Amino acid sequence: MTTDMTDGAPPAAAVAPAPLIAIVGRPNVGKSALFNRITSGNRALVEDLPGTTRDRIYGAFEWNGKHVRVVDTGGLSQVDEDPFSPLIRRGVVQALAEAQGVVFVVDAAAGLTAADYEVAEMLRRTSQPVLLVANKTDTRAGQDNLTELYALGLGEPFSVSALHGRGIGDLMDAMLDLVKGASVVADERDRISVAIVGRPNVGKSSLTNAIVGADRVVVSDVPGTTRDAIDTPFDFEGQPMLLVDTAGIRRKGRIERGVERHSVQRAEQAVDRADVVILVIDQGEPLAAQDTHIAGYALDHGKGIVLVVNKWDLAEDRAARHEFAQTVDSRYDFMAWAPIHFTSAKTGEGIRDLLELVSHVAETRKRRVPTSEINRVVHKAMSEHGPATVHNQKLKVLYVTQAAVSPPTFVFFVNDPEIIHFSYQRFLENRIRASFDFAGTAIKLVFRRRSEDRFEVPA
Repeated sequence: MTTDMTDGAPPAAAVAPAPLIAIVGRPNVGKSALFNRITSGNRALVEDLPGTTRDRIYGAFEWNGKHVRVVDTGGLSQVDEDPFSPLIRRGVVQALAEAQGVVFVVDAAAGLTAADYEVAEMLRRTSQPVLLVANKTDTRAGQDNLTELYALGLGEPFSVSALHGRGIGDLMDAMLDLVKGASVVADERDRISVAIVGRPNVGKSSLTNAIVGADRVVVSDVPGTTRDAIDTPFDFEGQPMLLVDTAGIRRKGRIERGVERHSVQRAEQAVDRADVVILVIDQGEPLAAQDTHIAGYALDHGKGIVLVVNKWDLAEDRAARHEFAQTVDSRYDFMAWAPIHFTSAKTGEGIRDLLELVSHVAETRKRRVPTSEINRVVHKAMSEHGPATVHNQKLKVLYVTQAAVSPPTFVFFVNDPEIIHFSYQRFLENRIRASFDFAGTAIKLVFRRRSEDRFEVPA
């Protein structure tokens, strides 16, 4: 179960299939609502609280046959207003460096503030074209304040309501003009989606930055810094991947209303759409029940799973690695097939090998076993260790077939699915794993009566 691979940073390269437009502005002007409206989703958290968005959230839209990427950024504010302000500002600067155009959002209903003028001054120093967008103009105050926005010196403001969709079509026309020559998005069917999950403050964001080789997400010692699920597309040795850094998943009893609740939902949604889940464990903290809860959530959803022990550079005794791995083995005995990998996001130790391991697990999830082979293994296992008699009946397996991949799903047609004990089901699963090497991925065993000829793979 243990892998001990070290050294080297991956040759990760950002994927740029289409022009990028950065959405910027001070906090609480509706940047995330506009992002969600344009991309036809709810990827960015929307809350009536300044500073809800801290990281950069990437999305895309298609309009008039053209594809454009957009990035939602954290709100720019004064340092004394938000302790994360310097980190957010750095992320905005990086987004502007990547972008080919900028959408500057202001709250027309509230009128201009000193922060708006400061953002406008920063944008005037950039080389990218800027589109000034006046949000919340569906109110009387918003309409009355439109003329005031000319004082920013960025041309005529574009009037929209992100909440109600007013003016969005015309805005998207203008965004296409902002970045002429938009290209078609590359085919993403072969992209491996990887969710990085774990308790708060175990180093998930640092691991993301180490993998892509850039300050992709905001990193701070304050638990709960990451609130959104942050998507980062990149290539690893020619393999397209999508890395999703998530908010820390806390125990349900400790989840507060509002932003933190939404963050947990985003993290679980990231697991739902992932191929492989990296569960990050801090070597300096004792294993907690919440770690196994997160692993169980990924297991229940049939994902590939890699257990990553992070911050290994802080360990005093390098020989403790084997001992710690044994402790993890004991705690996660319900998924002994999940490999343990040691990394240090700070030094880059084990990062390349981690991505190789993720690629291998993703490939394993696609593996198909011939019907003749799976039946041979199952019947041999049952002849060596038969099932117990339940209610004067003994389980009989008529035949087995693989019905799906990702995760590998095997359907057992039996005389009575009600009489199989979970321990015997585990025995059969272990035999299948041992015979066909499904290490790193959950597999599903489904038991049906022989008369149930029509089978649908469970969600």
